[in-house]
Amino acid sequence: MNLQNVEFLISAASSRDFPQNRLPEIAFAGKSNVGKSSVINRLLQRKNFARVGDKPGKTIHVNYFLLDRKCYLVDLPGYGFAKVSQSEKERWGRLMEDYFAANRIDLGVLIVDYRHPPTNNDITMANWFLESGCPFVVVANKMDKLKKSELEPNLKTIREDLSLPESCPVIPFSAEKGDGRDELVRRVLSAVKE
Repeated sequence: MNLQNVEFLISAASSRDFPQNRLPEIAFAGKSNVGKSSVINRLLQRKNFARVGDKPGKTIHVNYFLLDRKCYLVDLPGYGFAKVSQSEKERWGRLMEDYFAANRIDLGVLIVDYRHPPTNNDITMANWFLESGCPFVVVANKMDKLKKSELEPNLKTIREDLSLPESCPVIPFSAEKGDGRDELVRRVLSAVKE
């Protein structure tokens, strides 16, 4: 698969906008400011393909990218502390519920901040993946901001707090430096081929 052959498809504001053409979907979820867009950009080796915001909450719709005409990369709105109105947060909530209820995900990519224990929202998201049986990987982003001595203990905390089974991979990742990219590419490609 050619990771350079990618195009923005649609910014879905409601379930009516989800693509009708069924292809495998790789959904990227995580809190606002965890670096979802940066992880997607690193995966694709593109600088500013997925827009990176200077303020949390830049992604306000379900953004679909068509990858090599073989699958969709789906950038979901971040959860957490984005400074938006209550009505906008409720709209996001309904949009996310519609997306998850549609059962479209072939691989979930849950992005957490390697520097901190998972948030309650991260735990809720991991529980959804676990309870739905949807295959997923956890990307522990921002590893470049940690000391070597913090890497192993923080990884252990992430795995324990998210109640991950041994079969669920946790990928130490740096969107800035590229660490973990090869492993993430491998997981995405194997999800598309299945």
